[in-house]
Amino acid sequence: MSQIIVIYGESGTGKSTSIRTLDQKETFIINVIGKPLPFKGWKNQYTLRTKETGGNMLISDNSQNIVSILTNIDKKMPEIKNIIIDDFQYTMGNEFMRRATEKGYEKFTQIGQNAWNIINQAIALRDDIKVFFLTHSDTDEFGRSKIKTIGKMLDDKICIAGMFTIVLYSTILDDRYVFLTQSTQSAMAKSPLGMFDDKVIDNDLSYVISKMNEYEIEDIKQ
Repeated sequence: MSQIIVIYGESGTGKSTSIRTLDQKETFIINVIGKPLPFKGWKNQYTLRTKETGGNMLISDNSQNIVSILTNIDKKMPEIKNIIIDDFQYTMGNEFMRRATEKGYEKFTQIGQNAWNIINQAIALRDDIKVFFLTHSDTDEFGRSKIKTIGKMLDDKICIAGMFTIVLYSTILDDRYVFLTQSTQSAMAKSPLGMFDDKVIDNDLSYVISKMNEYEIEDIKQ
């Protein structure tokens, strides 16, 4: 069983930038909408995957394609330790827009199931893999930040945050790009007790991974 982590926040708060510190030889990116990554040198680090040449980046918003590449990484790519699903909310949003003219509520159930399938396949991967879901935030009726889906119809079908033990909220504090590791009055976040030394950490996925690994080692010792 792998470890899955969700990092959510407003656009421009450093979610995708946090990828910059990872070792590209151990990392595979599922780029849902095919956007350029926001740090220098990324084109030399992450190349599109093809049947002929391989590569460590897939561009797709199709849930079946994403489930398939997750399975392939699990079985055939032992070098990959970190998987990034960037802009996860567009796996739901793009499907919704493609099906916007469909009447009835069944499509919401199907869209929710497709998102659920991706998350559950990620959970089922090897135990040496960490899967990061980077996604946008929304605001609930109380003015509190939450993980963005496509609205209440889908939220009634699946509580995405409830499927994750680690939920980090990306924001900017005093010109510093950071992740919140625990909830505040304005944003939901959570992590295991004692995993992180501070409630506010830099937007650095290598640091997040190091703290997760330290926590695992201490847990084994106990």
